[in-house]
Amino acid sequence: MRDFSRPGRSAVHAGTAAVATSHPLASLVAVETLRTGGNAVDAAIAAVAVQCVVDPLMTGIGGDCFALYAPKGATTPVALNGSGRSPAAAYDAWYLDNDITITPTSPHAVTVPGAVAAWARLLADHGTRDLADLLRPAIAYAEDGYRVQPRVAFDWARHAARVSDDPASAATYLPGGTAPVAGAAMRNPRVAATLRRIAQDGPRGFYEGPVARDMVETLRARGGLHTLEDFAGAAPEWVTPITTRYRGYDVYECPPSGQGLAVLMMLNMLGPDDVGALSELDRVHLFAEACKQAYHHRDALFADPVLHAVPVEHLLSEAWHARARGAIDMARAQAPVIWPEIAHTDTVYLCVVDRNGNAISLINSIFQPFGSGITAPESGVLLHNRGLSFRVEPGHPNTIGPNKRPMHTIIPGMLMRDGVVVAPFGVMGGHYQAMGHVELLTGLLDRGLDVQEALDAPRSFAYGGGVELEPGFSPGLAAGLAARGHTVFPAPGPIGGGQMIWIDHATGTLTAGSDPRKDGCALGY
Repeated sequence: MRDFSRPGRSAVHAGTAAVATSHPLASLVAVETLRTGGNAVDAAIAAVAVQCVVDPLMTGIGGDCFALYAPKGATTPVALNGSGRSPAAAYDAWYLDNDITITPTSPHAVTVPGAVAAWARLLADHGTRDLADLLRPAIAYAEDGYRVQPRVAFDWARHAARVSDDPASAATYLPGGTAPVAGAAMRNPRVAATLRRIAQDGPRGFYEGPVARDMVETLRARGGLHTLEDFAGAAPEWVTPITTRYRGYDVYECPPSGQGLAVLMMLNMLGPDDVGALSELDRVHLFAEACKQAYHHRDALFADPVLHAVPVEHLLSEAWHARARGAIDMARAQAPVIWPEIAHTDTVYLCVVDRNGNAISLINSIFQPFGSGITAPESGVLLHNRGLSFRVEPGHPNTIGPNKRPMHTIIPGMLMRDGVVVAPFGVMGGHYQAMGHVELLTGLLDRGLDVQEALDAPRSFAYGGGVELEPGFSPGLAAGLAARGHTVFPAPGPIGGGQMIWIDHATGTLTAGSDPRKDGCALGY
């Protein structure tokens, strides 16, 4: 139980249904959807559509989506890969021949956005409401306006430069030439019109017709290889989730092209250790060393499995994790692994458990802050830059190629026990997400924290050759890590954000938490 004499937030307990999102308007819409008869999938789609309007740095209809869904009674969740593919003409040799580098604001960083198709597929297979019905709140906020929340305003100001050079983006997101402050009223009528078209025509209203033409013409005018056929071919894919067992629970993740495999690899490495009994110094050191090994393999091997085999079974084998754990020296840091990829952190995650016990874990992303910064001027679609994860390196599993998905960082999670869902969960934060899942789960299952306490706990991340530390750790931790050979530096800002809903089947209680690093909240009834 938290100390009520100190600032903080409590976990939310509910008996019927619960939601947790990173924006208050999304949480409100999700609860309203549930209270008017919608199920978990309906509520999640309504909520994420709202976030695509009110939190435009983090997500949008020009982004991608992944989900894990556990219907009541299911013994395993189903997984949806709603990420988009590169253009059919995107051969790595073409980029080399033309001396083209994929930069954050390049049209070549834009893959076909997969989110809208993913929402439609989720609803068609597991929802109960029409897409048009669920998009009404998002359309209203885009048309009539919404108030900018504090964390959104903070990020908006920090990343305003991303949208300053594109005329359509600047006109939309920098009214009067500056980022809006907290409490400012904002609206986006062009996105409202596009959402109405999607509501009327379904995903065809986005991937075909005037909206698709607007996106394709915008990208091709900047040198992109995209065609109307690339957009018309957008299709999410139901995939088999991957899993490992940790402390008696089954942890489920989406398979590659996402990085969820790295979560399972790290949990397997930590399995032999009594993480809850470790000192803070030993725990953070162990996390850093496990993280470096898992991420090194991620960067070398993870890719679109349709086009390149990823050795999932080997990386989850007892032989691999025993060898990896055996290579960790608890007294000394290994030589740092330097990742060439550019950091990226902009995503929204949400989870819902409905009155029937259906649970969804959903994540939607435009990749970096404001994505590519490119807005299609007629439709108002701000395009993501997920293709920045590609390499231009023939022979590498994650080299860019035709109709290919890049390695993805966005990963929803689901916890089950004995074939029964226990918790949908997720952590935002780009590269950090895999480590974030590990810190969240070990906080709950090893350290005895409740859902909110585990989300509140200070975070560390071994990334880029050093260890980032958030405020809140013991004063001597940095010195202790340095003595073991780590390069330590303060985190440049809050690390990630997360949500979780724990289902206590014995009492019927739902316990939901939402990360204080964001504006959002958990709600239940």
